[in-house]
Amino acid sequence: MEIFIFARAHALPGREAEVERAIRQVLPETRKEPGCLGAHAYRSVKDASLFYVHSRWRDEVAFDLHTRLSHTVRFVETLEPLLDHEFVAARTTEMA
Repeated sequence: MEIFIFARAHALPGREAEVERAIRQVLPETRKEPGCLGAHAYRSVKDASLFYVHSRWRDEVAFDLHTRLSHTVRFVETLEPLLDHEFVAARTTEMA
């Protein structure tokens, strides 16, 4: 079953450029993964510290593999100290 991931990242004050750089670095490698059906990043127009990543995966097995790959592990390790909250990626399915 196809799954959709929604991740929210709110940067600490002054760390916005680092968060953006980390997201821009991980996306090309993520998009190359065989189970990735698409991955896109967004930045809020009202809060420049707020970022979102949305991705689509063939199934949970593909996403589970993604979470263990070196570029993903490095991304999370880089990102977490730059945020004012715990980094969480919500796994969802399409309702309609």
